[in-house]
Order: sequence, then structure tokens, then C-alpha cells
Amino acid sequence: MLYDPARLSMRPVLFLSALLCATFANPAAGLELTSPDGRLALAFDIKDFGIEKDCPFYRIAYNGKQVLKESRLGLNLEPAPLDRGMSLVDQTRTQQDVTWKPLCGEQATIRDHYNQLSVELKENQPPHRLLRLMFRAYDEGIAFSYTLPAQEELKEFTIGAERTRFGFTGDHKTWAVYAAQGDYAPGEVPLSKVRPGVERPLTVRVAPDIYAAITEARNINYARMKLTLVADEPNTLEAFLDAERGKAGKVSGTTPFTSPWRVVMVADTPGGLLGHNYLIPDLNDPCALADVSWIKPGKVIREVTLTTVGGKACIDFCVQRGLQFIELDAGWYGPESDPKSDATAVSPRKADRLDLQEVIRYGNAHGIGVILYVNHLALERQMDQIFPLYEKWGVQGVKFGFVNVGSQKWTAWVHESIRKAAAHHLMVDIHDEFRNTGYQRTYPNLMTVEGIFGNEGFPSPVHNATLPFTRFLTGPADYTYCWYSPKLKVTHAHQLALSTIYFSPWQFLFWYDKPGAYDGDPALDYWKYLPTCWDETRVLKGEIGKYASVARRHGQEWYVGSIRPDGAGELEVPLSFLPPGVKYNATIYGDRDADDGNSKAVKIDKMVVDNTTVLKARLPANGGQAVRLVPASVTGQ
Repeated sequence: MLYDPARLSMRPVLFLSALLCATFANPAAGLELTSPDGRLALAFDIKDFGIEKDCPFYRIAYNGKQVLKESRLGLNLEPAPLDRGMSLVDQTRTQQDVTWKPLCGEQATIRDHYNQLSVELKENQPPHRLLRLMFRAYDEGIAFSYTLPAQEELKEFTIGAERTRFGFTGDHKTWAVYAAQGDYAPGEVPLSKVRPGVERPLTVRVAPDIYAAITEARNINYARMKLTLVADEPNTLEAFLDAERGKAGKVSGTTPFTSPWRVVMVADTPGGLLGHNYLIPDLNDPCALADVSWIKPGKVIREVTLTTVGGKACIDFCVQRGLQFIELDAGWYGPESDPKSDATAVSPRKADRLDLQEVIRYGNAHGIGVILYVNHLALERQMDQIFPLYEKWGVQGVKFGFVNVGSQKWTAWVHESIRKAAAHHLMVDIHDEFRNTGYQRTYPNLMTVEGIFGNEGFPSPVHNATLPFTRFLTGPADYTYCWYSPKLKVTHAHQLALSTIYFSPWQFLFWYDKPGAYDGDPALDYWKYLPTCWDETRVLKGEIGKYASVARRHGQEWYVGSIRPDGAGELEVPLSFLPPGVKYNATIYGDRDADDGNSKAVKIDKMVVDNTTVLKARLPANGGQAVRLVPASVTGQ
């Protein structure tokens, strides 16, 4: 049976129903919306702001404590803004509680449960343009979007900027970077010190028991949102529509038109944010593909020699070591930065050494897929030619390189590229500055994206312990794990732990390595058995930049990764998530003592555990612990 979430896996638990539709005589009547569990509350109102009259505002509270103070809403349409002089003319309340199954996710089933408030605003003065605001309150956060309805008064539009603001109540601590591949190693910074153009998600510690993250979802045909401080409102951020090279972007179109979701995730702890990151795909449309049987997750090794011999060696290595794909990297069709390079054929300079068709044939014969790297220059020029060609060749995926990001034009282009790839049964990995906003729910052939300062740049342990609670709130990331490189700043046990803490349906392993480097290290059995898709995820512990411990289940097996760069010491890892009364064989991959002559070496221990066991991981600052748990009744560990 073909998998179609829209028909098969969207199982309503309650129903989606209109509860109220009313016209208010008082245009400034306040409205409230609460999450299903009642802990999150949003208030909407229309009030004066200085000399500007009748402006839309919202505010957010969590457990009765203010998260965001009154914050402006609206669109700066050109030439006249649509953010003041407005009245509330209609409101509709709905609710939904359904579940859906991701093709490859961190949970086998995801709940999409929210209360919704739609408000329609109208200009008090001619031309009486309409603006609709849609608010959703989830237990995991608040989301809202703008719609410009079809109307005679506004058929075509240009949004020069948004008036969307996020007003915090104090100079809270944040974790900021200014590029998708930014380095979090500098640590926390006060909100007042955040520079213009800060990336999303931006995680903010509102109080010891309240953490928030500002981000966006379902950005398909719109300028990328970044954030900047508002000069005349302390501790307040405003959505900045980004374009290429940090310039302000604009959005144009025809009505009706709906913006991406602006999202405020809220939780008691940093781990609560990570554990609820399914909110981002929740805010995207259901799967648009009737047949997803060709979409395969797995582990990937990069082939850099660009030779037939090297390709076959990588394929043999995949078979031996439990990987599913090889990726032929930049240069196979010529210099990637040369706009004349032709991605329909192997470069003439390499054709005598690389028989690409033979590598693809050999891979398919051994159950190993081939992924081809293509730079954006060739994609922009040849996409409609190469995608059907690659499908004919038997290629299974394309890795996009250095795509343009930021503006509405390039946002629309990259999402069109994902759809075109799906039409030719090609999976996609998008590298460099692109960050996903949940589109993998709609087009699950989007396997992973970079948008991360990954292992190819040899980041610090502090950066690694920050990523789960910042970058990974928006979805999978291609971290490009290394193993044998002497430039690694962390231990091998740390690397194993990260591969469980971080989620990506395609996990690129051995980034700077070749099959010949493999020396029989038994620690690499962890990667041999490691799945890349999960039935259940539990965030056990987490403090931003200090430590993280995550457990994930695939079938009957559990995998646990823990790191602690805040200083050497023990980290207790309770196994209370295991089912009661079941014994598990635990294989524990930890750090050897630093004085044994090999500080990166892995020590492997085995023991029988159950849900009463508390593992005590002894972690150096650059170390980690990875654990594989197999029910004692299951053989073949």
C-alpha cells in the first residue's frame, strides 16, 4: 500500500470544527487563545501605539508568567502600511487534534493538536484593505501567520518589511549566530547585545523555568526571516526580511497570499524545546506524494577520489560497515565554480578514471545507492535536463551545493527544486547556508540540509552541546561526522554520542576518511548498527552549551548519546525510559583515560541493565558516551 499521510495516517482524534464566528461592535475588544493543556496563553488586541492609532498587538504568557509583552503586528505594504488604523470585523475559532506518521522522523507518530483563532482586520479609512491573522496555540508553542485575502482593493502587493515584533520583558540571555553555519562557541549573550540579522531559531532564557525560541515554519515562497533589535523598544526583536548578502528583502505577489508561520516555541527546559521540535513540521502541509516507496534513509560516505576504483571501494565499505549510500562529491563533472561545467556527463579530464555508469551499476547491484553532488550554478542552468537524466541513470539522490538563500526568489527556487527532484524520484540534501523550515513533511524526499557549522569545520565541544537546543529545533542537519582526522577537537566517543543526539535521515559519516583508513576499530560497530530514523525520542538531560543526553528507540533497540563539555566529571544517565521488567544487553562506548597515550580512543564495556539502572558516564570536557541497548532475548548484538 502506498503511503499518503493525507489519506491514511491523518487519524482524527477529535475533529476540526468552527466554534464561533462573530462581528464585534468594539474594534478594540481583547481576544484570548490558550493551548490545549492551558499552560500557554495568547492575547490579541487593537490599541494605540504613540501617535499611531488602532494597531494590532499580541502577547504570550506561560504558566501565568509573561513570555512576550505587548508586541506589534502588521505588514509594511508599499506604498501604504497595513499595521495601524484597523478594526476587528470578524473572528473564527477552530481546533484540531490529529496524528500523522513521518516517513523518517524522531517519532513514529506525531500529534498535531492546537486551538486556533482567525481574526479579520479592516482598514478604517479607504481603501479599506483586509488583513487576516491566524493564531495557533499548541502545547509546544504559539504560531501565527498573515493572509492577504482576495479583494478588489488589493490584487497585487509588495511587502517592504514586516512589523512583526517579539517583545521580551527583560535583557534575557540568548544564544546567537549570524549565519546558518555560525559558531555557538562564544556562548550566551544578553538580548541587548544581539547584532542585527541574528539567525533563527534564536533561543532565549526568559526565566530559570521558561525557555523560548523564535523561528519560522513553512517558508516556501517568501524572504527568509532573520531578527534585529528595535531601536526604540528595549528588549524587542523585529522580523527582518532577508535577501542576498544581508540586504533587506521584499515579498511580492497577488492575493490571496499567506506568509510563513512565525513561531514562538516555549518549554520549561532546553530539553523541552528539543523534545517538541516536531512543532515545525506540524506547521507544514501533509505529504504531497502518493508514492514514497523510493525514499530511503541511511548512512552515507563521501567519495572524493572520483574514480571507478574509489567508488567501488566505498560501495564495498558500505556493505561491510552497514552504510547505505555513497556520494560522489564536487568535481566529478568539472570545476563546480565554473558556470560552463556540464553536469550531464563526467568531466572529460576525469572520464579515463571514472566510469560513472559502472559505479552506479555496481552500487545498485550491492544495494548501495549513489548520490551526486551538483553545484547551484549547474542546477540553475540544467535542472530540467539533469533530473530526468539522473533518474534514467539510476542515481538515487542529489546534493545541492552553495544554493542562493535569503530572498523570496531563491526561497521559491530551492523549494521548486525539491518538488522537481521528487517528480524524478530523487532524494535531496541541500548544503551550505540553507535552513529547512519543516518542508520535509510535505516533500519527504528532502532528506537533510546543512545550515550548520558541522564537523568538517572541527567545532568545539561547547558548540556541539549548544546545537541540540538551537539549530536542531528547526529539523535535521547534515553534520558531516569525521573519525580519523587528527584535527578533531573531541574524542571518538563524543562523535558516537553526537550521531545519536543529532537527527538526520541521511547521516554523512567518515567525512574526511577513505575506506582504506579503516583499521578494524570495534568502536565503529556503533555506527554499523545505528539507525537514522526513530520510533521514539527522549531528551534525558540538557543545559545549553554544558551537557546533553538523548535516548532514541528504533524497533526494540535503544541508543543513548551523552556529552558534557562544561568540565570533566560524571553525568548520571537514568534508564527509566526502558519498559519495566525487561533486561537489556548494554554496550557502552566511553572514553579511555587520557593518560593511556590515546586520548581519543574508545573504551567498550558490556553489562546487563533494566529500567532501574542509572549509568554513570565519566566524561572529559571533549568526551562523550554512546550506549546501544538490545533486549536480552534478542540475539545477534
